[in-house]
Amino acid sequence: MNINKLAGYVADSPVFNAEMLRVGKADPRSINVQLSRWKKAGKIIQLRRGLYLMNSPYIKLPAGYDLYIAGALHSPSYISLYKALEYHGLIPEGVAVYTCVTTRRPVTVRNPVGEFSYRHLRQGLFWGYEKAETAAGDFFVACPEKALLDLFYLDGVKISEAYLEELRLQNLDTLDLARLGVFAQRAGSPGLIKAAEKLAAFVKARAGEGKYL
Repeated sequence: MNINKLAGYVADSPVFNAEMLRVGKADPRSINVQLSRWKKAGKIIQLRRGLYLMNSPYIKLPAGYDLYIAGALHSPSYISLYKALEYHGLIPEGVAVYTCVTTRRPVTVRNPVGEFSYRHLRQGLFWGYEKAETAAGDFFVACPEKALLDLFYLDGVKISEAYLEELRLQNLDTLDLARLGVFAQRAGSPGLIKAAEKLAAFVKARAGEGKYL
């Protein structure tokens, strides 16, 4: 198989698994050698063992391909914490690390696309996310309220007005405070319930002061 033929196979999504090339009568050893050559030539990027990204100019990388990769590298998982806050426009700055949560063991994957950190979340808290679509494929991302609760829970922070100020939250009017309360109750953690109450009070105070940003 030549690189242009491979580009045609993965035209709908630039991320592909090496196993797709080993079907039928293909010689696995020959495929491995070819993948190694393409990688060395910069035609493909290895994301992790067995998972690759077709590089430009053989394919135009679609918007959101990096978010799709975050979901493809380690499953089940969903984007949460600061990266989800950036995605929802709740913080002003870009976040370099793609932080996700998973019910599997925690792991950090570094590749030429970026750094992908997967933090363990127990099964009973693995909810509150939604499917998002990109041209590269679908991925899962925490709802804004759940992203904040995941942050409070996993970082074990003591919620205070000073801490919330340091987060530099913006677009607070997009938060659903009713859903925040429901999520906190569902989590069944007194600490998260308290944190949700403090966050709700903070948001309402900012609304009263006309400081929605």
